[in-house]
Amino acid sequence: MTNDMTELTVAAPEAVRGQGLYEWVRALVSSVLAVVLVFAFAVRLIGVDGQSMLPTLQDGDRLAVTVGLLAGTYKAGDIVVLRKQSFLQEPIVKRIIAVGGQTVDIDFDEGSVSVDGKVLNEPYIRELTFRCDGTEFPLTVPEGSVFVMGDNRNHSNDSRDARLGTVDEGYIIGRAALILYPGRDSETGQRDFSRIGLIR
Repeated sequence: MTNDMTELTVAAPEAVRGQGLYEWVRALVSSVLAVVLVFAFAVRLIGVDGQSMLPTLQDGDRLAVTVGLLAGTYKAGDIVVLRKQSFLQEPIVKRIIAVGGQTVDIDFDEGSVSVDGKVLNEPYIRELTFRCDGTEFPLTVPEGSVFVMGDNRNHSNDSRDARLGTVDEGYIIGRAALILYPGRDSETGQRDFSRIGLIR
């Protein structure tokens, strides 16, 4: 009887250690699976290639992009990532200027952009809009489509280019939500880590 009690006392710590290891491995696997699911169905990581979104986004910025239901309904002002392979093979990052049913007009002499007859207040742009690439204005955006432009207006290939034009929402990958890692500033060549966070 005494020997049996001694064996039980010695075996118990090993059983507890084994159970602790199992719980730790199970938690790790669950966490990895959750991350994989999030990045597969809710968030994607995409890099900015080029300077068409200056000053809002720098070349080389790494973005968290919400996709699917998490992206919600797209609206004017949203920065989105889209891919239309007949235009460019790689995804591009642009700002939505107008959505389905709205009418866009651009005065290329004044450099102003109007939506539904109202000139937009655009503090996010690098310079006024003087570049035209073949799209005729005024233009009414079809339902289920968006009109997009880069913030670096005179150095951006966007909906002003007749090859892209208005973009069906089916081509939108998702909404750019966060800067996770900053690219190098186009003027200073330095990374500004204070830019990490919500895209404004």
